[in-house]
Amino acid sequence: MLLKLEAVKMYFYLGALGRKKVVRAVDGIDAEVERGEVLGIVGESGSGKSTLGRVALRLYKPTEGRVVFDGTDITEMSEGTLRKMRRRMQLIPQDPYGSFNPVQKLGDSLIEPLEIHFGISREEAGDRVSKMLERVGLSPPEEFMERKPYQLSGGQLQRVAIARAMLLEPDFIVADEPTSNLDLSIRASILKLLMEFRERLGQGLMFITHDIVLASLISNRIAVLYLGRVMEEGATADVVGDPKNPYTKALLSSIPLERSGFEEITLKGDIADPSNPPPGCKLHPRCPYAMQICSEREPPLIDLDGRRVRCWLHSR
Repeated sequence: MLLKLEAVKMYFYLGALGRKKVVRAVDGIDAEVERGEVLGIVGESGSGKSTLGRVALRLYKPTEGRVVFDGTDITEMSEGTLRKMRRRMQLIPQDPYGSFNPVQKLGDSLIEPLEIHFGISREEAGDRVSKMLERVGLSPPEEFMERKPYQLSGGQLQRVAIARAMLLEPDFIVADEPTSNLDLSIRASILKLLMEFRERLGQGLMFITHDIVLASLISNRIAVLYLGRVMEEGATADVVGDPKNPYTKALLSSIPLERSGFEEITLKGDIADPSNPPPGCKLHPRCPYAMQICSEREPPLIDLDGRRVRCWLHSR
């Protein structure tokens, strides 16, 4: 197992002393990613997706639970030791402009990590960068290496961000909404790039998105999150083809696709404040199937037909 999250929680404490709010961004999640596998993490804004990705990379130390990477528990690992492992665990961010030094040439931004992690000469690092930029479709590479981030389009800079991650030959990647700000045609090319690298290098990938259909195109398995909880998780064909949780159904219903025999549903209102979630099932104020028990007790995450589901419709 490449990555294993065991009952991880990530709480943030907001407000002044005596009036603190607790945001339960991730609230007891188990997840696994095998080598060569893509786990899609799906949910609305505020569901805890990005926080979970950063916990998986140990960019955040979880409030509770364990993060195990390639058989090693890295939960309590010091920053110095973690720094040596960073090459093997990489993030492709949603906003590439915010992840590059705005005044540094892109060539320097790509060369320096290679010098640090591999101890190679600047000349050799530059050669690797040049070849990688061509591989991600940025040619002639010498021109792009001389540019600064603001001189590239969003799609071009996202390709540079992918190149930066892949240059370090990581074992595990978190791609956090890597296509959300891009045109449809560019999205397809970015997804193709990610899949090509995964197939070539056998990496494990956590693909974070609000678009469940997009996740279905790239993921072997999908985990659906709502207010820091897993609502449904299983093989992509099962979750998308026959969703069991109302929240999963609602996400699919929001996509304008024709599906025979699919019961479309609409949720009421908006996602709750993560610092003040409702009692019982966190979805019950919005759920068209809500029963009395839903407002009183949170349903357990149970095994059902080869997947995991959290819903009283299946737990009674």
